[in-house]
Amino acid sequence: MLQLDRITMDPQVMGGKPCIRGLRVTAGMLVGLVAAGRTAEDILTAYPYLEREDIHQALQYAAWRAEEIEVALPT
Repeated sequence: MLQLDRITMDPQVMGGKPCIRGLRVTAGMLVGLVAAGRTAEDILTAYPYLEREDIHQALQYAAWRAEEIEVALPT
């Protein structure tokens, strides 16, 4: 099982979206920044309260979700 101790989900924070350490920074936002060509250094400069491991775990989470398969159960 994937161990992501920096990814949190709380209905009171960002509507329950996966966030970084309870902050109002979503994993999806970090993945989007990386996809847009921002480097880890760019992100850490723009968001000094983040750590390199936060970015790493956001990418791990996205990769895990991309592989997740939803199976419809018979009714």
